[in-house]
Order: sequence, then structure tokens, then C-alpha cells
Amino acid sequence: MALTIGVTGGIGSGKTTVCKVFKLLRVPIFEADKTAKNLLDTDQQLKSELIHLFGENIYTPNGTIDRKKLAEIIFNDKIQLSKMNALVHPAVRRNFKNWVKQHEHFPYVIHEAAILFESGFYKIMDYNILVTAPQNERIERVMKRDQISRKEVEERIKNQLPEEKKQELANLVLMNDNKNLLIPKIIEIDKKLKEDGKIW
Repeated sequence: MALTIGVTGGIGSGKTTVCKVFKLLRVPIFEADKTAKNLLDTDQQLKSELIHLFGENIYTPNGTIDRKKLAEIIFNDKIQLSKMNALVHPAVRRNFKNWVKQHEHFPYVIHEAAILFESGFYKIMDYNILVTAPQNERIERVMKRDQISRKEVEERIKNQLPEEKKQELANLVLMNDNKNLLIPKIIEIDKKLKEDGKIW
């Protein structure tokens, strides 16, 4: 059975970049955020639960979720966000368990998720890696990437668990601050996992 490694990081931390390096090392990556977005459009059970929660107009006439409308609701209302997560997380977990079975011949697989700790998914992983960076660097990266204001980025950060709390829950912290060399560290982690089944 493949070891399961959770990889997470706050918005703008560079977790996707880290996962791209693992992908180059031929490690299967389960992209939880992409999977969740896909399930919003394809999982019939989830769709009917979301319509019940937010009303029919949460979906566009062609049957895909109205992402702008959904973002307006959940980014401004923590109660609605947690209600939605209570529906989405079980659907993603089911999907992940099936995916792991299909990749069990690999030494390890990666579960990449923005809210690994917040969702409780970290509890079903063998190890968890946190990718982090100084907050100001993260804000600058996201402003540039998403063409949004500093205030909007700060609002999104507020919705995530504080970095200190994430560091307490992680087995390993990778600093992505343009000073520490990330790639040699990732290669070292990959080698240890493939040879010893351990992260350090």
C-alpha cells in the first residue's frame, strides 16, 4: 500500500510549485482542490445537496456551478463556508480513497490541498508537509498571480488556519522564501520516502 503524504500551504506559499517538482520525480499527485471543483460540477449527490443549501441559481443553466456567486457567499460568511465544506469534504475523501487504490503500487502518493489541516484530511495521511513563506511575499505573489488587491488577499488568508497552528500540525515544514534551496530538499524527501518509507 502506498504511503499517503499531505502537502499544503497557505495561499501564495508555493505548494503547487513543490508538487510540480514531486511530479517530475514521478510521484502521483491527487489535486484535492481541482477534484473538489470538478465534483461540484459532476457529482450528482453533491449537486443536489448544494442546490438544497444555496438554491437552484447556484448552478448556471448549463449545469455548472456559478463560481462567482459561490465565492461571494462563502468568502463573506464562515457559517455558509463550513456548511459547504461539510458536503464537499466527504465527496473528496471518497474520491481520494478510490484514487489511492489505483496507485497502490507506488511507494508513496501526494494529496495536495489548500485546506489540508482545516478539513481534517491531515489525520488520514501518513505524513504532512507544510510549504510556507513570509506573509508579505505570499501576498505579493497572489496579487500578481490573480490580479487582485492586497485587501482581497488578506481576506482569503484570514479564512485559513494561522501559519503557527499549521506548523504545529505538520511533520515537516518547507520554507519557500527564495533563500532556501527547495529542489534539493524535495529530492532528499523523495529519496528517503522511496528507500526508508520515512520523511526524515
